[in-house]
Amino acid sequence: MAWISNFDRIPVGIYEKALPIDLSWSERLNVARQAGYDFLEISIDETEHRMQRLEEGAQERQALCAAVREGLLPIQSLSLSSHRNFPLGSANEATRQKGLDILKKAIDLSLELGLRYVLLSGADVYYEESTPDSQARFLEGLEAGFELASAAGLMLALENWDKGVDSLTKAMHFVEHFNSPWFQLYADVGNLAYAGYDVIDELEVGRGHIAALHIKDTLPGQLRYVPLGEGIVPFEQAFTKLAQIGFQAPIVIELWTEDDPQSIQIVTAARQWLQERMKAGWQVFSQATHVIGA
Repeated sequence: MAWISNFDRIPVGIYEKALPIDLSWSERLNVARQAGYDFLEISIDETEHRMQRLEEGAQERQALCAAVREGLLPIQSLSLSSHRNFPLGSANEATRQKGLDILKKAIDLSLELGLRYVLLSGADVYYEESTPDSQARFLEGLEAGFELASAAGLMLALENWDKGVDSLTKAMHFVEHFNSPWFQLYADVGNLAYAGYDVIDELEVGRGHIAALHIKDTLPGQLRYVPLGEGIVPFEQAFTKLAQIGFQAPIVIELWTEDDPQSIQIVTAARQWLQERMKAGWQVFSQATHVIGA
């Protein structure tokens, strides 16, 4: 019997960059909780202040852990996008070593904070030309990180990006290579639509291996800053498909509104909007299942 998904039990998180940038950790977690979210996804990108998190000492780490322990909201995942500037597949050895060092420190931070999974970028290189050699180096870097993370029980989840590994079909080659519960997919429906793939077909490819889901909208030629529902992502059909394949994993709304004066209102409305799309997709699946089983 196929597993039947129940969207009511799926936790929905919010990407850190959706919330005002000048908040303390306690304030940020509290705002996310009040907006209706179940957890926060922390970001380590290429900016100096977020990269610095990998170098923080015990006092700073303890302050963050204390904010979580206050019960305001858990931090569940880490989005590691700083590999844009320090790709694991780079032809430059120093750049490549820096990327590996970032990966190792991100794993250490995630373990210290008690996170469940780390999002990895699906690109061997970003500002360089991708070659068979860069792809081989990328895999070697992933293998080094996987050895550390899997031994500690931390999942690595490869996200389909706008370059390189831009589909779940391509990302599945890595999942099959590692053949481990500790290396899975982080599906991004917005990236799939942006890259011109059939979102529904790609979700089928990822069946049984989607550890987390990023929700954002996109338009042709515009990867970010598209309000939910104003782009080309077929959200309701996607959730119907997710129900069909038995999807049960965390969902994160990915927005870049940290500098927007209306960011809190935006993320609150986004949570409500997503709930409606999830419900609509589930209802279509439920009605179709009822008809088939009648």
